[in-house]
Amino acid sequence: MEIRIGITNTARELNFESGQSAEAVAAAVASALESGQPAVTFTDVKGNTYIVPTAGIAFVEVGTEESRRVGFVA
Repeated sequence: MEIRIGITNTARELNFESGQSAEAVAAAVASALESGQPAVTFTDVKGNTYIVPTAGIAFVEVGTEESRRVGFVA
C-alpha cells in the first residue's frame, strides 16, 4: 500500500510503498504520538527504512489495500 507523510515546514512529502497493513501503520503513528516518542520508523517494500520525527508530522495518508488489476476492463 502507498503511504504519504506530510512534514511541517517542508514543501515535499514522503511517499513510499509499504507491505504493512493500514491498521499497523495507523497504530504505529498513533502510539508514537501518544507516548511522546521522538520518531516513528517505517520500512518500505524494498527494505529501505524511513525515520520520521513525530514533532514534524503534518499528516499521514494511508492508501487502500487493493490488488492491482491485470488485463482489460470491459
